[in-house]
Amino acid sequence: MGKAPFFLVFLLCLIYACGEDDYTYTPIAFPDDDEPVVPEPTISDEELLDLTQRETFRYFWDFAETNSGGAKERYHPNDPGRDSHVVTSGGTGFGLMAILVGVERGYITREQGVRRLSQLLDFLENADRFHGAWSHWINGSTGNVIPFSPTDNGGDLVETAFLVQGLICVKEYFKNGTDVEKEISGQADTLWKGVEWNWYTQEKNALYWHWSPNFGFDINLELKGYNEVLIAYVLAAASPDYGITKEVYTNGWASNGGIKSSNTQYGIPLIVRHPGAQQYGGPLFWAHYSYLGLNPKGLSDEFANYWSVNLNHTNINYNYCVENPKNFEDYGPDCWGLTASYTRNSDGNLGYNAHHPANDTGVISPTAAISSIPYAPEKALEAMHYFHRNKDKLLGPAGFYDAFSPENDFWVAEAYLAIDQGPQVLMIENYRTELLWDLFMQNEDVQNGLDLFGFQYNN
Repeated sequence: MGKAPFFLVFLLCLIYACGEDDYTYTPIAFPDDDEPVVPEPTISDEELLDLTQRETFRYFWDFAETNSGGAKERYHPNDPGRDSHVVTSGGTGFGLMAILVGVERGYITREQGVRRLSQLLDFLENADRFHGAWSHWINGSTGNVIPFSPTDNGGDLVETAFLVQGLICVKEYFKNGTDVEKEISGQADTLWKGVEWNWYTQEKNALYWHWSPNFGFDINLELKGYNEVLIAYVLAAASPDYGITKEVYTNGWASNGGIKSSNTQYGIPLIVRHPGAQQYGGPLFWAHYSYLGLNPKGLSDEFANYWSVNLNHTNINYNYCVENPKNFEDYGPDCWGLTASYTRNSDGNLGYNAHHPANDTGVISPTAAISSIPYAPEKALEAMHYFHRNKDKLLGPAGFYDAFSPENDFWVAEAYLAIDQGPQVLMIENYRTELLWDLFMQNEDVQNGLDLFGFQYNN
């Protein structure tokens, strides 16, 4: 998915020596009129991480779609019936992983997790599929496709890839468990292996995003980096029955080397070409969605080191908010993060926008900084403390709200999106324990796929 003054002001004290007339004096540094004194945190870093994970997890547990157990596309606490049956396949993949975190963190029991996962996998098994891929939106009551657009009423390969990332983590988590858990593990494994990745090449050297039984490949959107779709190529290579060749990856994802960039900002190399945002980088979700299970640490191919890509992308986004060239209210070291999220339209109504430095409207998305914690832990925590200091406005029933704008009388989008809440739970856990990274990267099929493409990686 730059504002006002950014440096914190420190008040220094008078220091007296032991002697009656002998003392040293350190002058007090008074703040400039427009530089606020940032209060001391009222919560520790660990407590804040606990609170954020626990409350955000509720999106996928307390507010899941009732019949399926899947993740709703959106949840509006002030209008809870809105789109209450619309399940998002990608967000559901994030939810699968969030349930594993919930078990590990003790938010739910292992037995509760198993029951919910069994419900959810049964739903996915019986939902509409299109050459193995799930649609972007699924009716939670019936399992039928809900069109995402007039011609997008079939398989969505990218959303499916986000879902499969979660299925593989579930497979690995339960593979050595009880008999019931082994059944869940096997069911998750069977589900993801049914995706016909090679069908989505149109027999060309690239993957394509959509296929419809009514409109075929009419949308014709090629998966080409750099953006959020690396995971689709890795999983397509990992598929034992419907795999792709390295040429599909090299031409599709990497544009035969055209993915590389020599651009820098703030002295930081961008490394890869971000379409539409080639100087500052795109929305920060590009550094999150593919890397919830796929560990970017040590991940490199002939085109890029993806840990460096994400680290640099994050720091450029941060430095832009600190520079604050548009002079938006509150932007700075503790209020930063531009990514796709809900937004404030010019008329004050709720909208949606892919915020990034070249498309900055004064709207901050908490998921941007929070989900970047593996790449910039101190910077992410500073932002999280800002969000917490403003918890009366920003903290709702399922974590921090999706977006806000101090520039506009502290406007808040009192709503949530699954694809924004999920990365917060998962990236915090990867920062703390690397749980999802460990599960995904230990999968033998995933390793085979990475080997096919010539990746270096940690496992």
